[in-house]
Amino acid sequence: MTVAASGPVFSLRDIPFSYHGSWFCFSPVVAEKTYARDVHLVSHQTGMHPVLRLVPTAEAAVTATPHQLTWSAGDGRVRLAYDGADTVRLQGRGLGLRVLAADPVLTPFSGPYFYQDPVDDAFVFTVYQTGRRYRITVLTGAVEPLGAQALGTAERGIALSGEWEIAIEEYETARAPYTAADTFEQVAKAARAEFDAFTDAVAPWRSDHTPAAELAAYVLWSATVRQAGFITRPAVLMSKHWMDKVWSWDHCFNAIALADGLPDLAWDQFRLPFDHQDDAGALPDSVTHSEILYNFVKPPIHGWAVRRLPPGQDVYPLLERWTAFWLEARRAPGRELPHYQHGNDSGWDNATTFDAERVVETADLAAFLVLQMRELARLAPDPGRAAHWSGAADRMREALLAELWTGDRFVGRAVRSGHTRSTASLLDLMPIVLGDELPAPVCAALAARIESHLTAFGPATEHPDSEHYQDDGYWRGPIWAPSTVLIEDGLRRAGHTALADEISARFRRLCEQSGFAENFDARTGEGLRDRAYTWTASAYLILAADHEQRRQRL
Repeated sequence: MTVAASGPVFSLRDIPFSYHGSWFCFSPVVAEKTYARDVHLVSHQTGMHPVLRLVPTAEAAVTATPHQLTWSAGDGRVRLAYDGADTVRLQGRGLGLRVLAADPVLTPFSGPYFYQDPVDDAFVFTVYQTGRRYRITVLTGAVEPLGAQALGTAERGIALSGEWEIAIEEYETARAPYTAADTFEQVAKAARAEFDAFTDAVAPWRSDHTPAAELAAYVLWSATVRQAGFITRPAVLMSKHWMDKVWSWDHCFNAIALADGLPDLAWDQFRLPFDHQDDAGALPDSVTHSEILYNFVKPPIHGWAVRRLPPGQDVYPLLERWTAFWLEARRAPGRELPHYQHGNDSGWDNATTFDAERVVETADLAAFLVLQMRELARLAPDPGRAAHWSGAADRMREALLAELWTGDRFVGRAVRSGHTRSTASLLDLMPIVLGDELPAPVCAALAARIESHLTAFGPATEHPDSEHYQDDGYWRGPIWAPSTVLIEDGLRRAGHTALADEISARFRRLCEQSGFAENFDARTGEGLRDRAYTWTASAYLILAADHEQRRQRL
């Protein structure tokens, strides 16, 4: 990533080019870990679907900034900018472009159909995979249609040459003909102003000490979609690559990052999974445009998160039902401590904590619920409910220490067999999130073990000396944003500020070096998996904002 006068310059292989509210983006990433040669218009309605392929007529370099995408070949160039959430403008000077259907095959149930609309002479693709239409309006220049009304397998689209300009829109069934109210330069300038306003809101503290703040803001801004399908309010997807969902703990970090500057959008992020809370009080595992999954849940970090959100929203009933789910549906008879049914429930899908057995009482879960019940006590509508939740939190904390603390570490306990087990997973150290709720000797022991997990880039999720450590092992080694933020916060509240400062500094440097990947190789710092992950960008913004506030107080 470099910074130009027009903003950060980034690689489309890492971060897609998109716009706040849009359901489509431009990227060579067309499926999970699948990279095409050409930039594609990729829609995230009904799933991740490459719709159109943009092919310049000469080998061209592609440059992306927050407000403009540019193809350059010699003296020729093509520029692209968003004209609102569902429309883009493209302009070519000395460089031609072919806009083609990504899928050449039309069947009765899949693929693109292409025709020229006799109403306004625009060219239209109607695409089964997204259930949407994509209209190309030629504003200036010569155009050659390819494969109009063709059936079966065919090349479909248009070829542009000389000097030309077009608009592309994503819509449902019909809309008024497109008219160009502004020049391309005005469109691009307006897009830049929208992004600048967002960045000024979420990162007004940015400085030379936080060089990745603007790009982090772009990752959040560009991954936001407007309400549609099961997305009941404006939502920051985890990515506009293949991780194009809202998972029910990821959203908390995005809400916190947005809280100070854009409180309404922050609350939208927090509340969206609660819009789909089921009759048992459980949150879905994930929500996206056309799918809600309930087969797993995610950890109850929501009480912890609410502490960082602005006041003014009544979330007590939502948190109460979510907490009751864990206490009623996830506690075996006669047990005080709740359990996960699988690693996926913890968010640490394949952590070694779950190697021996999957249905396990773990210390992190109890710790999160203690914090959540503390928050319920604070938010309770009457003293009786406050006392109820305060007492429940005390009992769970006491059970956590009495049943899972061995004197130097926390263990997990299998619910069916009763077997206890310690591992080299960072998950076993997550009770540090309780901060000063833990006895000082417990905090000190956890802090020492956390420090032993540190690499040059942050806390590895499996100890680097473990026989189970894997460089690209998902939760068996790589560094992740959520564990880093939770640990940093807990250490700071426990009084271990020097270690918290070091973890914050290492993770911020990691993002400045390697961007905002889903996770990172703990030994090399290389970004892994999806490279445009919003909770990673949010973690950077959270840690950077806190660091800047501390620095300015000195």
